[in-house]
Amino acid sequence: MTGLQPGLTVRGIGRGELPVADWLCACGHHERARGRSAVTELTTRARVQQCRHTTPAASGRAAA
Repeated sequence: MTGLQPGLTVRGIGRGELPVADWLCACGHHERARGRSAVTELTTRARVQQCRHTTPAASGRAAA
């Protein structure tokens, strides 16, 4: 897939629809949450521009 930018997208809030959130991390990790409580939890945990899935040591080994 091309053209996808890392970030957090939330849809359906306040329109009587089922809220859905998609989080694409800079490392490529993707999570989707459905329902108000799951979307709230994801938006609390997701960090845009800050990867929680890799560590500096791991990325250093991959670069070596």
